[in-house]
Amino acid sequence: MKFPAPVTLQWLSTLIDATVIGDASAEALGINEIHKVEVGDVCFVDHPKYYDKCLQSNATHIIINSKDVQIPQGKNLLFCETPFEAYLRIVQHFRPFTAATTAIASDAVIGEGTIVSPNVFIGKQVVIGNNCVIHPNVTINDYTVIGDNVVIQAGSVIGSDAFYYNTKKDRAVWYKRMQSCGNVVIESDVEIGAGCTIDRGVTASTFIGSGTKMDNMVHIGHDTHVGRNCLFAAQVGIAGATTIEDGVVLWGQVGVSKTLTIGANAVVLAQSGVPSSLEGGKVYFGYPAEEASYKRRELVWIKRIPELWKKVMQGS
Repeated sequence: MKFPAPVTLQWLSTLIDATVIGDASAEALGINEIHKVEVGDVCFVDHPKYYDKCLQSNATHIIINSKDVQIPQGKNLLFCETPFEAYLRIVQHFRPFTAATTAIASDAVIGEGTIVSPNVFIGKQVVIGNNCVIHPNVTINDYTVIGDNVVIQAGSVIGSDAFYYNTKKDRAVWYKRMQSCGNVVIESDVEIGAGCTIDRGVTASTFIGSGTKMDNMVHIGHDTHVGRNCLFAAQVGIAGATTIEDGVVLWGQVGVSKTLTIGANAVVLAQSGVPSSLEGGKVYFGYPAEEASYKRRELVWIKRIPELWKKVMQGS
């Protein structure tokens, strides 16, 4: 999330009750997670396991709960006891939740020729392009950006909060939601089936590339980047922060784990599970998903196990 205007670390430290270690007059441009952070942004870290990763990231300013770290040149620290709570304060200040009072926000922008059916909700600062068709009971949440010629079938929800939690088992509530301040960006000529859900990014964007088509009941997790001209059949589920490159085909009920990459023009056959990255240009099947030709040969040999075992026992 980028701030509406740059803010000084001195101002930010007052907001989150932190101590600046470095240049208090330096300006912060926004706040982002480690895998999305850009130069000029703030990032937060509250576990020693991730200190070095955060300090070596693109973040210029780091909210951290330790002073006993080596500060890379050109970076500043904001020291506080609870960096996660500091993150929540920043998000609540710049993007507070406000209850909707109308079905279509007054500041939403809807392009020429776009059809909005009954019972559609469109949140604040949503932008929808030209010649789109939004079917009944669709929800398009705040800050979503949609291109031209997009079709969204009935009952889909665009821009739900990310399923993303800060976990600490030494407190009464183990899982505390990381409030989402990102959005969803859908390029032109995308079609989204009925009952689909596309979660917004935690601090950045969930992205759907132009020409991509989704069947009914597809789920796209937060911060996922879907390339152009992809095809997803019914009940495909993709976890957060995953990269699906151009031209990927996922057939029915394929499950894709988080933070991995499926290469361009890969095809994953129905009911397969993808726990790790896959090369592009190949056909995959099974769990864990492997090249389909290999997996089919493997299944043939598995079916022969009783026969082979019988021969072994007869020969002993």
